[in-house]
Amino acid sequence: MTPRTEHRPPQMSVEEFEELERHAPESVWLEFVRGKVKVKPVPDGNHSEIYMWLLERCMSLRPDLRLHPERGLKTETYRKGRARADAVLVPKGGLVGHGEWSDAETVLMAVEITSRDSDTNQRDRVEKPDGYAAAGIPVYLLIDRDDCSVVVFDEPEGGRYRHAEKLPFGAPVHLPAPVHITLDTAPLEDLAD
Repeated sequence: MTPRTEHRPPQMSVEEFEELERHAPESVWLEFVRGKVKVKPVPDGNHSEIYMWLLERCMSLRPDLRLHPERGLKTETYRKGRARADAVLVPKGGLVGHGEWSDAETVLMAVEITSRDSDTNQRDRVEKPDGYAAAGIPVYLLIDRDDCSVVVFDEPEGGRYRHAEKLPFGAPVHLPAPVHITLDTAPLEDLAD
């Protein structure tokens, strides 16, 4: 597969975006995806509960790993993007020495939990998979509250994930190498709202 190309020039440079993001109010989270500034909504209560559910599962099944919330990542080809993942799974100590925007080399899995906003389809289902794949992140886990499903993307190659598996809330979900975790997603059925 060939990566999608964006023919429009970026709104600003990465350096200009990082300066803008440093001065944004705490109530606003900014990302720089495909050359455009995006506003990421602040999580609601169910979003936070889903994160905690996943954190507990990861800690009990893989105590050698850490699930960090709201992590800034350098994404897309040649790290020209800046995405704030809802969570990243890394080996214990994997973010030591990293600044606000981490290179993705230690990231085993990026996680997004859909929000109740009009941009979630484009951001979480289209742009984020391409950006995370281009950064070489082995697994992207999308917990889709709108669709009551979990999508596991893996096998990044050429700026795209070659494989994706979509399963309904309630089904067991296997997170492939290098994560090697199987999730019982039944608790998500009560958190979809």
